[in-house]
Amino acid sequence: MSGVEKLPIRVVSFSGRQSYRPLWDLQKRLWRARYEGRISDTLLLLEHEPVVTLGRNARRENLLLSESEYAKRGVELVDVNRGGDVTYHGPGQLVGYWIFDLRQWKMDVHAYLRSIEEVLIRTLGAYGIEGRRDEKATGVWVEKAKVAAIGLHLSHWVSTHGFALNVDADLAPFGWIIPCGLTGRPVTSMTECLGRPADRGEVEAKLIPEIENAFDRDAQLVTELELERELQQLSSTEGETPARLLRMGAHA
Repeated sequence: MSGVEKLPIRVVSFSGRQSYRPLWDLQKRLWRARYEGRISDTLLLLEHEPVVTLGRNARRENLLLSESEYAKRGVELVDVNRGGDVTYHGPGQLVGYWIFDLRQWKMDVHAYLRSIEEVLIRTLGAYGIEGRRDEKATGVWVEKAKVAAIGLHLSHWVSTHGFALNVDADLAPFGWIIPCGLTGRPVTSMTECLGRPADRGEVEAKLIPEIENAFDRDAQLVTELELERELQQLSSTEGETPARLLRMGAHA
């Protein structure tokens, strides 16, 4: 007897470094399409150009440089709608943006957050790195140092934003902020933990099966070109009613 067919989660791995604002705009478009049932759950994996994002609860005093000094160092500042405080993204960091519909999984934000943490902990475990949770601070930690940050936004039970795992990141820019508003808590990377460079592609290959296991999903790899074509198709149907689009199927 064959098993029950699992719901898909499309995984798009972006090459090169991505500017922050276009990817935020992309999340908003995908959120709408997911909420209206026009696409399946989607995970975007990428690296950003240097950027500091300020979540809904961010305090400006956690920015340790002036705006002009950030600009001089090539770091963009962006206010966003995710939870949390101040976070840095940059080269060598694997960022994952989840366009995920909890109405088709569990309508439980706490379980969702814990499951993302578990995916990261198990991925680190594949390298012999012992990641753990901290009851007082979201994310994943190695001893007392944070290796992965998590910041989510949910609207109508569909999520955007996600996690940032320090794979082979330069840790110096984290000294230009108070990461997540946590004073005296250091930041680390997989490279620092391993004592050798960690590879983003290899990390993604270990991460994806853990996502399938944690969320009971079937991962389907989608190229950037395929996503671009899908976005063009979505644009041509945006004037139609959600009911009509739902009849068109998950990949309309």
